[in-house]
Amino acid sequence: MSATTSAVAVPVEPGRRWLTAIIVWALLLTVPIWLPMMGGYTALAGRVLVLGLAAMSFNLLLGFTGFMSFGHAAYFGLGAYGAGLVLKYVVASTPLAILAGVLLGGLAGTLFGLLIVRRRGVYFAMVTVAFGQIAFYVAYSWNDLTGGYDGLRGFTRAPLNLGFTTIDIVNSDKAFYYFLLAVFGIAVGLQGLLLASPFGRTLLAIRENERRARFLGIPIERHVWMSFSISCAFTALAGALYALLNNFADPMGLHYSLSGEIVIMAVMGGMRAFWGPLVGAAVFVLLQDYISSMTVNWMSFVGLIFVLVVLFFPRGILGMLQRSSAK
Repeated sequence: MSATTSAVAVPVEPGRRWLTAIIVWALLLTVPIWLPMMGGYTALAGRVLVLGLAAMSFNLLLGFTGFMSFGHAAYFGLGAYGAGLVLKYVVASTPLAILAGVLLGGLAGTLFGLLIVRRRGVYFAMVTVAFGQIAFYVAYSWNDLTGGYDGLRGFTRAPLNLGFTTIDIVNSDKAFYYFLLAVFGIAVGLQGLLLASPFGRTLLAIRENERRARFLGIPIERHVWMSFSISCAFTALAGALYALLNNFADPMGLHYSLSGEIVIMAVMGGMRAFWGPLVGAAVFVLLQDYISSMTVNWMSFVGLIFVLVVLFFPRGILGMLQRSSAK
């Protein structure tokens, strides 16, 4: 059986889905206005967008296909290194850096996915951990290329040259945030179209009952492989954006601990809701920023909150809100 939770998806009316999307985009578009009033800063919102994209990309595999991966940080980190290496050694071009990160992480996920599509349950999850740790130790040990434990430094994102104008995303935090938001919007728009397509409906069929889907003639392994590959490519995109956000890439971006955090974001926000992982990422990042300013043991508090959410709100935060509004 696929690795899923026992939570049952709650049907969401089209009108409510549109309302949720409008609220989410209204908040994201006005972040530079209201976040500083609450004591936040624009870079924090950028971190939410990047990790939210990573969690939503991972959720294509977990929440909508029903397969658990504990190694998605590998593709996140490869995306970050791909972008950083291009900016440092090849050309100072932000679009090319993002493209290189997506290609590196996406290609790695595509090739690795071919090896594991027949694994199920805990075996699938454990093999993804193994590959993730291999990628981590390669980045950790290859000092000449990746910088080893100290990470890849000495690069910075480049201004966007659109031909008729140049957008300064280097010195303007607000301009860079809206650049991240534009890329985020394109990515989640493609994810939404994918899930609404016949292919996306097939993934839901595999999630709900793999055996029945196989009896219907659906090529399960091919669809799982495609879902895994697409999920890895979008996760690599998030990693490339993360490298641009920090002008830095390090081996911890490939570590299994980050994979665990991505899982927490998806489950906490609601893995059966499209926007759930973004909500989970926002809660996680804000808790991390606030609690870590008071204690180094911030993960203990986040872990406690995660346990409480799983015990009392198995559909996640957004799933709980949708269920309450449906009553």
